[in-house]
Amino acid sequence: MAYDRSYTSRIAGTGRTASPSQPEWQVDPVDADLIRRIGEIDEERLRQGRLERLRAELKKRDYAGALLSDPINIRYATGARNMAIWTMREGGRYVFVATEGPVVLFEFAASRHLGEGLASVDELRIGTGWTYFIAGPRLEEKARIWAEEVAWLVERHGGGNRRLAVDRCNPAGTTRLMARDIALFDAQEVVEQARMVKLPEEVTCLRHAMSVCDLAVDRMRAALEPGISENQLWSILHTTNITHGGEWIECRLLASGERTNPWFQECSERVIQPGDLVGFDTDMVGPHGYLADISRTQLCPGRRPSDEQRTLYEIAQEQVLHNIGLLHAGLGFRDFVERAWQVPEAYVANRYMTLIHGVGMVDEYPAIVYAQDFADWGYDGVFEENMVVSVESYIGAVGGAEGVKLEQQVLITSSGAEVLSRSPFLDALEA
Repeated sequence: MAYDRSYTSRIAGTGRTASPSQPEWQVDPVDADLIRRIGEIDEERLRQGRLERLRAELKKRDYAGALLSDPINIRYATGARNMAIWTMREGGRYVFVATEGPVVLFEFAASRHLGEGLASVDELRIGTGWTYFIAGPRLEEKARIWAEEVAWLVERHGGGNRRLAVDRCNPAGTTRLMARDIALFDAQEVVEQARMVKLPEEVTCLRHAMSVCDLAVDRMRAALEPGISENQLWSILHTTNITHGGEWIECRLLASGERTNPWFQECSERVIQPGDLVGFDTDMVGPHGYLADISRTQLCPGRRPSDEQRTLYEIAQEQVLHNIGLLHAGLGFRDFVERAWQVPEAYVANRYMTLIHGVGMVDEYPAIVYAQDFADWGYDGVFEENMVVSVESYIGAVGGAEGVKLEQQVLITSSGAEVLSRSPFLDALEA
C-alpha cells in the first residue's frame, strides 16, 4: 500500500482520519495534556538558577564578567529568546553579565520588547551590529562603538578587574577591546561548566522534551510504511515538536536502506522500501529550549528482518546497554573509556565519533571518545549527579549493505543511570 502523500487526511502522523466533526487542527487530548504540563515549569526559578551557576563559574576564574553572543549562551544566562538560528550567524545581539553587578542585554531595536519583563535582566539596551551584513563598509566605525560600550561596562562594574570572558568576537572587536586593556578569555569553558550539572527545573525540562520526542517517535513508527519518503517521515518529528512549543532540529539525520551505511547521511526524497532499515537521530531542541537526543533504527514493514539486520541491531543494542550499565556519579571519564564495550573489529572503522556526550540545551560538555582516540581527543573528568548524557552506538561494516544507529539519553544518579526515553529498543526488528 502506497503512502498517502497528500497529508490532508492525516493528523500529525497518527494515521487517524479527520472527520467533519473533528477538524484537522484540533489538538489531540494526549498533546493537550503534555502541553499543559510543559507550561507548568517555573521559568523564573529556572532563569535565576542558571544565572547563579554561570556567575559561580565566572567568580571561580576571577573574571569581571562575560560577554555572550551565542544565542544558546544568551538564553542560558537570561532566558531571553530571539531568532536563535539567525543570530547564530549574524551579530547585533549580545549580553554582558557582570560577575558582581548587572546583566545588560543588548537587543535589536525592532525586537527590544522581547527582553522586557525578565527579572534576570537588569538593563535592556539597543545592540550595535557590526557584522558586514549589518554594517557594510561602516564595520570599523560600528566595531569601535561596540567596543567602547563593552569596555565601559567592564570598567564600571568590574571593580578594577579587566578580565572578560567572551564566547564570540570577530577580529575588529577583539583588537579594539585589547587596545582598551581588556584581557579576553574563552567564555565557552565557563558556560559549559555551568551547564554541565542540571538544576531540578532543567531536569524537568529535559523530561518534557523527551516526552515530546517519544510521542513523535511513536507517530513516526505508525507512519512508517513502504512508499513514504525519508523527508516525509522526518517531518513528523518537526510537526510534533513545534506543536508542543519546541524549537528546531539540530541535524537532518534520517536515512534508509543502503543510505544507513555509512552514517551521517542527511534525509532525502528517497522512497523507503519494504524491509529497509530506517535509522534516525532526533537532535530535537524541544520546549523551553532543551534537547531530546535519542537514535532509533526501525524496519519498514513488508519483509521480515534478515539475519544480518538482526545481528547489526543486537550488537548496537549490546553496546548501548553495556555502557549505560557502567554509569554512575563519581565515575571518571577515563575509567569509563577503559571499561566501555569493545566494538568488534569489523565495525571499528565506521564507529561513531563519541561514546557519550553531554546533553542540555544542545549537545554539551563532555564529549567522551573511544580508547583508540583518547590520545588525540580524550580528557579526564568525573560524571556528577544530575548530569544528562547521551550514550551512542553506530554499527555498520565498511562496504556493508546497511547500518544501525542507536542512542539513549540518561540522567546520572548516585546509584546509576536513569533512562529518560520510553521509546524501546528492539521494537523495530520484532517480527
